[in-house]
Amino acid sequence: MVNLEDPIARISTLCIHLLSSEERKAFAVNKENHTSPIIATKTSSKNHHGGNHRSKSNVSAKDALETGANEQLNRWQESQEPLLLKAIADKLGIEVDEIVDFELNLYDTQPASLGGIQKEFVYSARLDNLATVFSTMEGLIEYTSDAKILHESSPDVAMAVFFDHEEIGSTSAQGANSTVTSDAISRISSALNGGVTNPDFHGACARRSFVLSVDMAHAIHPNYSSKHESTHAPKLNGGFVIKRNANQRYATNGITGFVVRELGRIADVPVDEFVVRNDCPCGSTIGPTISARTGIRVADAGMPQLSMHSCREVMGIADLTHGKNMFLSFYKHFRSVDDNISNKFDCCNVCIE
Repeated sequence: MVNLEDPIARISTLCIHLLSSEERKAFAVNKENHTSPIIATKTSSKNHHGGNHRSKSNVSAKDALETGANEQLNRWQESQEPLLLKAIADKLGIEVDEIVDFELNLYDTQPASLGGIQKEFVYSARLDNLATVFSTMEGLIEYTSDAKILHESSPDVAMAVFFDHEEIGSTSAQGANSTVTSDAISRISSALNGGVTNPDFHGACARRSFVLSVDMAHAIHPNYSSKHESTHAPKLNGGFVIKRNANQRYATNGITGFVVRELGRIADVPVDEFVVRNDCPCGSTIGPTISARTGIRVADAGMPQLSMHSCREVMGIADLTHGKNMFLSFYKHFRSVDDNISNKFDCCNVCIE
């Protein structure tokens, strides 16, 4: 793993003065033409790392294979930017020749900061979705640090799962649209059953399970308030947000939404609701995917923010605490809430029969 940390690359926009009035109105970023990062005014000449160039007639079969591998590596390295390869090697404390491939991503290196005249906001890159990752982990750590929890037998397995590739569809070996979740639940249920795989026991575990799918939520924007349905307009620092959608872009239903509200009531966490306007498109989360793949109940929720998917996002500092307290309440109180709901359903079934 490597993090170069310094702002070695930047994607610069065109000066607005160089755009005509018509071009300004119609301006759109072309991902191929307009998003090449600039790393230097002049780059190095292409690498020629050499290698073993002995005559092939004078080398053994093993040496020939090694020579061929070196030549392949040299060709690959010659297609890379030498300054970038050197920066990676220097950071890792290795030689450039030891790099055989890499996967790198650009990110905003500017650190997060508090903002607002009362310092009530967090300005940061990647709040969506690292803010909920942070709050979830804080809740799980506090839950498992409780001596009472450690010394008493809990009926549940507390988990926090962080998936890769959510923003590009989740279809990957480690994304939410993979078998990671179902495989994990299967292995856990087998372990709880003495190492024996039993479909009925696995189904019972899934039936008693619950997924709180937490992605960030859209707070009402004071400059674009018309983009929100009037009775579903979450505010910054206003609490935890339950997300619903009739087209199942979110997995929340009547029962799972009630569970979240009840957990919020127990923990004294304010809970708001978000439904997108009927004339607006709606994003989605991994909640419906996990629910469909595992059959586990899911509620989609999150903390409100502005400027989602921009380089610099904003959220309220109080909502970080609301989020942590909600996740802690989920780990501590879900079983009692769920059992109470199940008992009421059982009672109703008996009455109907």
